Amino acid sequence: MNKFMRMIVFFDLPVVTAKERKAAAKFRSFLLKDGYHMMQFSVYTRICNGTDAVEKHEARLNLNLPSKGSVRLLTITEKQYESIRILVGEKTFDDTGESVELLNIF
Repeated sequence: MNKFMRMIVFFDLPVVTAKERKAAAKFRSFLLKDGYHMMQFSVYTRICNGTDAVEKHEARLNLNLPSKGSVRLLTITEKQYESIRILVGEKTFDDTGESVELLNIF
């Protein structure tokens, strides 16, 4: 049985020049089109059904990296992700178990 995994992408990208801003916008656009959701301004997450899906999306991520900046990937189980504590702010839909339940339907 596959285990739901959560990919978390953290990044700091330069945005001083117009070219850098365009590259940062292109990277964010890729993340959204590839099924990631913004958790915080430079932190995006997506749910994957098993390690095969994680590997597929990590390869896609590598093909779309900007040429400058810092991008990091952390992959954890959905159970580990559920242990996140929100200290200030509110839960979003992606922070609830409902987002994983929708994957079970498909």
